[in-house]
Amino acid sequence: MAFASPIHYSPHGSAAGSPPGRTLLLDKSSFCGGNSTKATSGINGAGTKTQKSKSIPDTADIFVADTLKGGAKKPELAKVLCVNSAADVDWLVDKFDLDLSLVARLGGHSQPRTHRGKERFPGMTITYALIQMLEKVAEKTHRARIVTKAEVFKLLQNGRNVVGCEYRKAGKVVKEFGPMVLASGGFGADFGSDSLLATYRPDLLHLPTTNGEHCTGDAIKMGEAIGAATIDLEWVQVHPTGLVKPDDPDAKVKFLAAEALRGVGGIVLDAMGNRFCNELGRRDYVTGEMWKNKPPFRLCLNRAAADEIIWHAKHYTGRGVMKFYPTGEDLAKDMGVPLQTLIDAHQKHFEAAKKQEKDPDGGPFPAYPSGKTWDEPSGKTGSGKKFFHNIIDGSKVATEPFYVAIITPVIHYCMGGLECTVDAECIDKSGKVIPGLYVAGEAAGGIHGNNRLGGNSLLDCVVFGRVAGKAACKYTFGTNEKFKPCPTPGELKELTK
Repeated sequence: MAFASPIHYSPHGSAAGSPPGRTLLLDKSSFCGGNSTKATSGINGAGTKTQKSKSIPDTADIFVADTLKGGAKKPELAKVLCVNSAADVDWLVDKFDLDLSLVARLGGHSQPRTHRGKERFPGMTITYALIQMLEKVAEKTHRARIVTKAEVFKLLQNGRNVVGCEYRKAGKVVKEFGPMVLASGGFGADFGSDSLLATYRPDLLHLPTTNGEHCTGDAIKMGEAIGAATIDLEWVQVHPTGLVKPDDPDAKVKFLAAEALRGVGGIVLDAMGNRFCNELGRRDYVTGEMWKNKPPFRLCLNRAAADEIIWHAKHYTGRGVMKFYPTGEDLAKDMGVPLQTLIDAHQKHFEAAKKQEKDPDGGPFPAYPSGKTWDEPSGKTGSGKKFFHNIIDGSKVATEPFYVAIITPVIHYCMGGLECTVDAECIDKSGKVIPGLYVAGEAAGGIHGNNRLGGNSLLDCVVFGRVAGKAACKYTFGTNEKFKPCPTPGELKELTK
């Protein structure tokens, strides 16, 4: 992700209803997008137009409850995230002409609310649309600039107020002035001996990561240098489904298997071919159950499940991190397990789903996020499965085609970061707002608590990015907007005409 150092900052101001300013986007990579381009499952929204068209009975209140149950500890921040979700997803669709017409239920969600399109990863779809719009604004107006290969290393202050930054580019140090919005991501690739990972989670240093090499916690370190408060830095999410490439199993950086693969019905098997967890449980739960069982672990999608997310399946297969098996018999041979083991695993899963459908509250095991389940493999863990999708009975396994990936736990997301207000303002250790300093996305802490639900990372970027932009505009334009630049376009697209 990038640092945004605006002279007058509002990345989404005109569409959000705030007066647009002049924006400078600084990114230390050679191209913009960061980890957001890799987001594979989608973006959450509760009460969106897409959900309503599908008669999905979701609300912001249900979403808030799921997010708090999933790990969030600050209700006021969870409310900002969830209450704004529908309007912000609809904003992406309406203002950027995006396809987010497919909806899935990911782990920890009580309703299908994770939106994606029919093609490409949703992170690519959303991030590229935003970047391309800013590029057009930069090309056709004086309201935006983009500078890549620019490593921001210092925040500039006038008293307590942040008034700009210094960055390095091509061996030179450059100063820029204006309020700062930090959106540089987390520290999931900060592996040095004095790194944030080494300081807060040395036990994870041996694990691979899904993060690009740029994710070294730059925003957090610069914020700390001027006295900004941090929160939850010890909470680093280990995602259960990093994809193992058979010809390079020890690669430090791994592709991520979208959680949507489990949302459409993918099941997880251990080395012996048995299920052992609730595939739709919290990410930290699934990872924990994997560590209790025998690897290698496989994520298996039957024909119906794969067809529902076929772009992903074919993309992963093309990259060599997923394999297509014409039949379940072929899969059993490759795994080195009896075919009957796979038949039994699917049959028990099928029977549990049918019992759940017939008697959703009568099962003998506790379910997540609440209620009861008939599914024994997950139920015995105390976090049983209650939502089933694209199930098949055991009799079909021998001739059923499967898409299968070997998976392993990977460092994925940092819940901790710079502590902020509901207006995305950074605060100091006494709780006072640091004027002129804002944060959004993974660089912000306290929004997700000790575990982030799938689909909430892209949402965090969009919601708190827009919140930060509007707050920075309000700060810059002053009382009664007396410093507002004119003229103000009615729509974002008007700037690019």
